[in-house]
Formats: sequence, C-alpha cells, structure tokens
Amino acid sequence: MPVAKPSPEIASASQERPRILVVDDAPENLGILLYALKEDYTVVGARNGAKALQLAAATPALDLILLDIVMPEMDGYQVCARLKAEEATRAIPVIFLTALDEDESETIGLELGAVDYIRKPIHLATLRLRVKLHLDLLRSRRRLEVQNSSLLKAARLREDVENIARHDLKGPLTSIIGVPEFLLMHCDFTDDQRALVKTVEEAGYIMLEMINRSLDLFKMENGMYDFRPEPVDIIAVMRQVMAELSSTITFKALPLVLLIDGRPLTDGDKAMALAERFLCHSMFLNLLKNAVEASPPAQAIAIDFGCSANVTTSIDNAGEVPAEIRSRFFDKFVTAGKRAGTGLGTYSASLIARTQNGTISLDTSVAGRTRISVDFPAA
Repeated sequence: MPVAKPSPEIASASQERPRILVVDDAPENLGILLYALKEDYTVVGARNGAKALQLAAATPALDLILLDIVMPEMDGYQVCARLKAEEATRAIPVIFLTALDEDESETIGLELGAVDYIRKPIHLATLRLRVKLHLDLLRSRRRLEVQNSSLLKAARLREDVENIARHDLKGPLTSIIGVPEFLLMHCDFTDDQRALVKTVEEAGYIMLEMINRSLDLFKMENGMYDFRPEPVDIIAVMRQVMAELSSTITFKALPLVLLIDGRPLTDGDKAMALAERFLCHSMFLNLLKNAVEASPPAQAIAIDFGCSANVTTSIDNAGEVPAEIRSRFFDKFVTAGKRAGTGLGTYSASLIARTQNGTISLDTSVAGRTRISVDFPAA
C-alpha cells in the first residue's frame, strides 16, 4: 500500500482534536506513524530526543507521546526521565515504541513512568486501539480531577456556611447561658427552682458545644476528623443523657433498668473507655432517645454496661425495628414510622462509634424487642 509522506513536524492542524507527539529517529517509521494517526488526531513528529523535549514544552495541551527507545545521542529512557522531571510535562502519558525483546527494557520504561509498551514491527490497527484506550483513560482522569476540584470547592463553601451559621447561633446563646447564671447569683430560689434554672444553663452549654462541633460529622464522613481519645466514664455520660430525657421518660412511665456485668448498677460504678466525652454524649443521646420514642408506655428499657477488654453498652427496649430497614438501619436517611424523622440519628451514632475505633450493632433476635450495642476500647 502506498504511504503518504506527511511533514515530520505537523501532520494535522486541527485545534479540537487530541494532540499526540510521535518520536522516532527513522524517517520511514515516523512517516508511517504520522500517517496512521493524522485522520483522528493532531500529530506532531520529532526525529530525536532534543527536538521531542522542545516540542513537548512548546505544544499546548499535549495529550500523549509515542516514544521510540533506541535513538542516537539521547535515547527514549533519557527523554522520558526528562519529561517526568518537569512540572509542565510530567503528566503527559508516554507509550514506548521498541524493537527490544528483553523484559528488563519494559520494566525500566514502566519504572520511569511510561503507561504502555508497543513492540515493533507495529501493527497499525493495534496502535490505533492502544492510542484510543489511553486517550480515553486520560479524558476520564481529567474529568475526575475537575469533579474533585468541584467537590473541594463545595466542601469549602459548606464549611464557610457552617462557620457563619455557628457564629450567628452563638449570639442568642449568650442570653440563654448568661441569664440563668445571673438569676442564680441574684435571686432567692427554692431548691426545685434552682434545679430548673441550672437545667436551662446546662442545656445552653450543651447546645453551645453542639454548635462548636457541628462540623464534626462532615469531617468524620470525609476522614478528616482529628480524634483525640481520653479516658471517659461511659456510665457518667449515660446518666447525663438520662437526665436530659427525664421528662419524656417520666411522661411515658418507662422504668430504666441499669446493669453492669449483669448486676444492678451502683453509684460508685464506672466504665472507662478510650473515647471523646462529647462524641459519646451525642451518640448515646441519639440512641436512648430512639429507644424512649419507640418503647410503648410503662415498658422497661434495660441499659447494660460490660467491662472487660472492651467497654460495651447495650440499650434494650420494647418495640421492633421494621424488617424492611433492619439491613440498612445505620445507613444515612433511613427511617420508618417517624413523621418528622430524618434518618440521621442512627447514622451519626454509627459514624461516631467508628470514628472512636468502636463498633455498633443491631440485634432483633428477640421478638418484640430491639437491642443496640456499642463497643469501645477500654481505658
């Protein structure tokens, strides 16, 4: 078949198509390669390493380099090493063209950063397919880079909005926290009244802490949370959660049965885990609140603490998790039977447990009851 003799420098002037640099010191090989690719691509040719480096630096948006290995003065390995050493050219995929049969030559090329090898004599149909494959991969990689950049921008925007919201919410909290403090100092309350005002003050501080930590779940989801474990008394955390839910527990007449290692809990008992107190508070508040809401009136809720190599906390309540969501119980936005449910409570509990090197599980093996267990390393 007659072979056209295109210019070894520029085989196509189209600015819309992928750009390929072909480097081969043999004029006949270079002509064949340029002719085989010019119909679909903008092709630039070079007959030595120095010219290849010059064209790679000067050609805008170069997408692929086909590079012969055996060339005088500067071989393909040296050219590839120079390309990968420069910021402007290191990301350009390189395919080596070679008549060498040694496996060692292929290993050297791949170690230098080449993406593929095509052996001579070159079958042109195979060449076109390999070139198309690597250009498709390059386009996919560039799309991912654009998407990642957009996601990073969205993440920064979300963080900015969160910071603004937190700043604006702190203003009203100044009064919620400050007024009870003033009243406790200047008013003659009864013990019950003082306890109520203290409850408001403590709730204000908890809300302030929640606002300060509102970005933490986002950081946990993206693996950016800076977990700083310390010894935390899980029983003390649970007692605080129970106090915050006491009005609902009393309204529904729900007995709370507290056990540790199978025996009744006493005032001096502790269950020390390696965790963060606020994260544990947020997690157990979600879990116990769910148990209280799901439990029928006057039905006991059992909270069992186990202390051995790990600290295990189990919350057992009457009422079943619907069968259709059990396998997805800890997934995001999964909810059933709650008109105002968001499906974030158990998801955040699971995320918090994993962030603290813990585990969380759902047990529905006892008919009519639900048991959730959280396991943390012991302090």
